[in-house]
Amino acid sequence: MPPTVLLHVCCGPCASHAVEELQRLGYAVTLCFSNANLSPADEYERRLEAARQLAAHTQASLIVDPPDHGAWLAAVRGLEDEPEGGARCSRCFRYSLVRVQALAAEQGFDKFATSLTISPHKRSETIFAVGRELDPARFLAVDFKKRDGFRRSTQLAKECGLYRQDYCGCEFSRKKLS
Repeated sequence: MPPTVLLHVCCGPCASHAVEELQRLGYAVTLCFSNANLSPADEYERRLEAARQLAAHTQASLIVDPPDHGAWLAAVRGLEDEPEGGARCSRCFRYSLVRVQALAAEQGFDKFATSLTISPHKRSETIFAVGRELDPARFLAVDFKKRDGFRRSTQLAKECGLYRQDYCGCEFSRKKLS
């Protein structure tokens, strides 16, 4: 039986290549949609639907971690005006990865990883530092943007008809677009 990995899914398009890559590496992948940062609520629903589509397309199981946007807001309080990629983002990564790590441990997954590293706008080393701090033995540090991963994810998203967003997800990243 192949080793198991619980993949934190930030969105369907980003996770598309991550699933492909983890399967190539020999893992049995389960998706975990844990995104309390997403705002507004209809954005959360669109991204969840894309994760469901991806799960169906890849025949992967999907775990949905119920969002608590209020708890997430409390976790990033005081960092609302931070630039994209700053301290607020690190705190956000931590918030989601704490939840995914706990689920991975509770449910007996061999590893956990995140699709966040596919983004050219996110520093993989920052994400890796959080994951390794939480559970160095179980965290699987894969930089999914390597091997032309971001381009492949956009291609797969198009092939699967997945919704692609134009901002990271929280109301603070959305304000930067205005």
